[in-house]
Amino acid sequence: MQDPGISRVLFNLKRMFNHPYRYLFILLLSLYTFLNTVLCDVYHYFRIDIEWYYSILTILGVTFFTWEGNRLMEPFFKKKFLTPKTKIRFLIIFFLAGNLIAFVAATLMVYVTGHLVHGYSWNQNMNPLKLNIIYGSLINLFFHLLHAIFFFFHEYRRQWAEAEELRKTNSQAQLQLIRSQINPHFLFNNLNVLSGMVIKDNPDANKFIEEFSKVYRYVLNTQDKELVELRSELEFIHPYLFLLHKRFDEGLTVNIHIPDQYKTWHVVPAALQMLIENAIKHNVVSRNKPLHIDIHANGDQVLVVRNNLQPRSVAEPSTRIGLQNIMKRYELISGKNVVVRKTEEVFEVSLPLLHLN
Repeated sequence: MQDPGISRVLFNLKRMFNHPYRYLFILLLSLYTFLNTVLCDVYHYFRIDIEWYYSILTILGVTFFTWEGNRLMEPFFKKKFLTPKTKIRFLIIFFLAGNLIAFVAATLMVYVTGHLVHGYSWNQNMNPLKLNIIYGSLINLFFHLLHAIFFFFHEYRRQWAEAEELRKTNSQAQLQLIRSQINPHFLFNNLNVLSGMVIKDNPDANKFIEEFSKVYRYVLNTQDKELVELRSELEFIHPYLFLLHKRFDEGLTVNIHIPDQYKTWHVVPAALQMLIENAIKHNVVSRNKPLHIDIHANGDQVLVVRNNLQPRSVAEPSTRIGLQNIMKRYELISGKNVVVRKTEEVFEVSLPLLHLN
């Protein structure tokens, strides 16, 4: 499957060879080339006997067929050779194919004007052929230099736009995460738990305060990061789960099964917290109807977060902002998709595990 980022290059990028003023450019370049051949006495030094209008026609033909040949072949070469990791290879292969087109165009025009029109033998046409092949290869090089500049300029603009969108998305995610941690419900619920511990002279009060601070420390430390190691994410989840278990006791169970080899892979920050919070928000969590959340790596470089479905009778309004934010960040960073699966019994979200070079 082709990467979404490169798809935007293929279908949204205006191609240089399809420029609306290309025929005017071809004409002006041909006339400029002809004037240079006249000023340099090329036809005199190489003993080429040809009328000026046939000379212009030959140069124009080579220029036109070289440009148009590249234009017609470009979609094929992009589809065949262009991937996110092979941009340079695509440009080189496309350039070499353009040289072949220029060679054919030069040979064709010399055959028409020299052999068919003037009846010259191939020995007489040899110098014109060499000059036109050289000219064709040079203008093909010129065209492809322009094409490369055009290509990388649009690549830069696309990546800059994606970086801006990613920064905006990350900022929204961090703002949402901070708001979720300092909204009245979160503070009220956890401070109530803490108050009960202190009133009862419960020794767990200090532990609760420590875990509570770890949650905020992680939020602050990762607010400017695009990716974090899964190991760090899990270290953050444990104090977060401690707070939840103090609040829900036996009403919530969270099982985490992740082999050590996946803990050095990367995820977007606070993705697990958002998914756990989403499950609690939309489901009944009680001793009689416990909510079970399972987090595991399925062996396909995917992290799966699954919970049983027991919707609340009065559901909180859902904007799906948290889940959409996770999806958008994965798309911008890696081009990979977050998969959501919902049945009558379970709700499941699969997060790609990313391996950095």
